[in-house]
Amino acid sequence: YDGANLNAILGKARPGDMGFDVVHINLHKTFSTPHGGGGPGAGPVGVSERLLPYLPIPRVGKDGDRYHWLGEEATPKSIGRLSAFAGNAGVLLRAYIYARMLGREGMIRVGEYATLNANYLMAKLVAAGFDPAYPDRRATHEFIITLQKQAKELGVNTMDFAKRLLDFEQHAPTTYFPLLVPECLLIEPTETESKAELDRFAEIMADILQESNENPETVTGAPYTQPVRRLDEVKAARELDLAWKGETG
Repeated sequence: YDGANLNAILGKARPGDMGFDVVHINLHKTFSTPHGGGGPGAGPVGVSERLLPYLPIPRVGKDGDRYHWLGEEATPKSIGRLSAFAGNAGVLLRAYIYARMLGREGMIRVGEYATLNANYLMAKLVAAGFDPAYPDRRATHEFIITLQKQAKELGVNTMDFAKRLLDFEQHAPTTYFPLLVPECLLIEPTETESKAELDRFAEIMADILQESNENPETVTGAPYTQPVRRLDEVKAARELDLAWKGETG
C-alpha cells in the first residue's frame, strides 16, 4: 500500500484489512514531518503478521516492560542484516509524537477533513471554470485539474499558472503529475487548511484564469514579485544547491 494516499483513509480504514501485506507510510505527508530538498525524510514500512519472521535483523522485541534486540537465533527465517542507512531518528520521533497528540479521534478527523477540503476546493474551482481531469469522480484527499484548453487556445500552460501564483504569495500545487494527464495540476489541500484559505486560493485561481482570457501575456510573463523570474528547471533538478555559501575572497 502506497502511503501517499493515507490521508484520505486515516482513522477510517486499515490497509491490512484490504489485503495489503506491506504498507509504506509517508511521514512527510500524513504525520507532520519536513519534506523538501530531498530530506530529511523517513518512510517507515509496516508488514502483516505473516511477514514478521522474514524482516531484517536486528529487530526490537518486547518482553513485558523491557525491550531487547532480536537476532538470528530469535528470528531464523529473517532475510538477514541490511547495510541501509538507519534513517532520521528526529523525523521518526516527531511523527510519533504527532500521532500520539492526534489520538484516535484526531486521526478520524484527519481523514474526514482531508476528504472534505479536497471535494470542497474541487467544486469551487469547477464553478470558477476549471476542467477536472476526471469529472465523474469524487475526490479523496486530492484531485486533478487540466489546463489543456488554456494551453491550446490561449498559450497559457500549467507552469505559467504556477509562476503566476507566486505573485499572490501562493506556492503552486504539484505540476505535470500524473504524466498521463496533459497540463495538469495535482491539488491536495490536506486537512490543515481552513475554509477561508481554500476560498482565498480558489479566488486567486479564478483571477488568474480571468487574466488568461483577457490578457494572457500577464500570466506567461510571471512571476513579477520574485528576485528571479524563470529558472533553468532542468538544471535546478539535477544540480541541487541546498546550502548557502559565502563569497570567498
